[in-house]
Amino acid sequence: MDIQLEKLELIKLLAETNDESIIRSIKSIFNKKQKDFWNDLTEEQKFEIEEGERQIEHGEFILFEDLIKKYK
Repeated sequence: MDIQLEKLELIKLLAETNDESIIRSIKSIFNKKQKDFWNDLTEEQKFEIEEGERQIEHGEFILFEDLIKKYK
């Protein structure tokens, strides 16, 4: 598949349509792609992620491989 050709074909189809529902659908797809998942998280989830990042910055973690070795 030639992505540039596909994009040009879509541009042509979009330019030729007068169907508002198609245009709204395409806009909706792009808006969903640009949505930041962070805004959908609870405050508790955000806190846990930020806490995990702080722990990593301070070296307070173990590698998965080391954990597996410990329990084999």
